[in-house]
Amino acid sequence: MFKVTVRDHIMIAHSLRGEVFGPAQRLHGATYVVDATFAGPELDADGILVDIGRAAEAVCEVLGRLHYRNLDEEDAVADLAGLNSSTEVLARWIADRLAERARAGDLGAGGRALTGLEVTLHESHIAQAAYERAL
Repeated sequence: MFKVTVRDHIMIAHSLRGEVFGPAQRLHGATYVVDATFAGPELDADGILVDIGRAAEAVCEVLGRLHYRNLDEEDAVADLAGLNSSTEVLARWIADRLAERARAGDLGAGGRALTGLEVTLHESHIAQAAYERAL
C-alpha cells in the first residue's frame, strides 16, 4: 500500500458539551496541525499515488471552511451545527470532505484510484485523534 501525507493547520474557537470535557465546556481556541494521508495500492503512469500539490490545495480549501471560525455559531459551518465539535468529529468531517474532492477528480487522475484516507488532528504535542475511511 502506498501512502502520501500532506500537512496544514487550522485555528478554531469552540466549546464542548458534556461534563467529561471539564473546562473545555467553556469557549476556547484550538490550533490543530492536520495530516491528511491518502492511500492506494497502485501508482499511476507517472509513478505517483496522488498529485501532492493538488492534494495540498484540497486540504487547504477544506480547512478554509473551518479556519478562524467559532464553531459554536449556528451559521459557522452548517453541516457541523448541533454536533459536539470534538477532535474526532472534526477529523471525520474533514475526511468526508476530502473524500468528496478525491471522487470529483480534484486530486488529479490518481485521486479517483485511491482506496483509503486518514485524517489526523494533532491537538498538542501529546494528543491527537484520527479518522480513517475507505474511498
